[in-house]
Amino acid sequence: MEEADRDRVIVLGASMAGLLAARVLADRYAEVLVVDRDDLAADDTAEGHSTTRRGVPHGAHLHDLPAAGLLALEDLLPGITEEPTSNGAVAGDGTANVRWVVNGQRMPKPHSGLPLLSVSRPHLERRVRARVRALDNVTFWERTDVVEPLTTPDRSAVVGVRVERGGERRDLAADLVVDATGRRTRTLAWLTESGYPAVEEEQLAVNVGYTTQYHRLAGDRMAGEVSIDIGGTAAVPRGALCAKVEDGCAVVTGHGFAGAYTPHDVAGFHDFPELLAGTDIYDVVHDQERLGDPLSYRFPANLRRRYERMASFPAGLLVLGDAVCSFNPVYGQGMAAVGAEVLRDHLARTGTPDPAAFFAELTATAVDQLLDAATRDGDLLIACARVAFLLDPSAALVAPEVQAAVARASGHAEPSHAG
Repeated sequence: MEEADRDRVIVLGASMAGLLAARVLADRYAEVLVVDRDDLAADDTAEGHSTTRRGVPHGAHLHDLPAAGLLALEDLLPGITEEPTSNGAVAGDGTANVRWVVNGQRMPKPHSGLPLLSVSRPHLERRVRARVRALDNVTFWERTDVVEPLTTPDRSAVVGVRVERGGERRDLAADLVVDATGRRTRTLAWLTESGYPAVEEEQLAVNVGYTTQYHRLAGDRMAGEVSIDIGGTAAVPRGALCAKVEDGCAVVTGHGFAGAYTPHDVAGFHDFPELLAGTDIYDVVHDQERLGDPLSYRFPANLRRRYERMASFPAGLLVLGDAVCSFNPVYGQGMAAVGAEVLRDHLARTGTPDPAAFFAELTATAVDQLLDAATRDGDLLIACARVAFLLDPSAALVAPEVQAAVARASGHAEPSHAG
């Protein structure tokens, strides 16, 4: 193994969670290495909203960036939420500039003060990656696979990672390793093989499927609105969202649950929006230029790994992002930003990472915000009570409408950039 700098951290995975973790860690460590198996340099210059890299198979689909996540992202990378608007990404108010169709009826559009940024996932990730690349003490190891962690002889601490690039293996020493490799992380298997107890997992089957089509819009066919959201009904159990994004384009993502999936062929998806509880989206895009073919993705279940319940855990290793808590991926950007803030605050308090304390804080942050907000919002209090009394699953508390209510009740109602 090479000589350790004694001030190096290695981040595994260059997704949003990994990138934002690297941003935070760059303030605390002399050197940050970001390891990812994809060709990130090629993705940096890729064109097209639907161009996705192997590590983010759901990247082309419409991703929601809730107000709390948007504010956290801006806090970590000041100005980042304004940069995409230079390419035509759209900012607005989370309720006043959104057309909600519920049970076939258009909802009122009051001004909420919740900031909204509509931008494609690939475009935003490239912007974030460019900002992190520009940090003097951050280096990217691309096209590199992680083989296994390196540990002390008794496996009580992680001291680096073994990687493979171009058929050559190399051992990299580190004071801290952060696993942000996502839902399919290998950390679970490695912990078990190393004699640690199995990590408890909680799953909630959702069986949601997405199909997405990009269009180029001629003029402002959405009358100043940023997005249109048509919910499913008992009679029509599928819905869709249509949002303006950068470069004068719009993305339509249809969704269906429990087998009621959306068509994924060109003809079928063209007609699909006309069959929803409202024709609002069909009226916008049916005669507009298609960009590429429809793309589909299926997400079977919400997944939460309870690292905070482990009686022992190796020093020098932290896990975050989807590797800890993998809910519907369209909400992952906001959760990644909030998780990075938890990491930043943890290091500010402890100096040396404490895995047990970090995992507890990662869990408690969302819960504390929810309970505090519930003291000021009766509907949130009822939502908490239904989960506490086992009437609803815990995943109900991360539904987008609940998180929006938490943001409002927590005082995150002043837009930082939206017009």
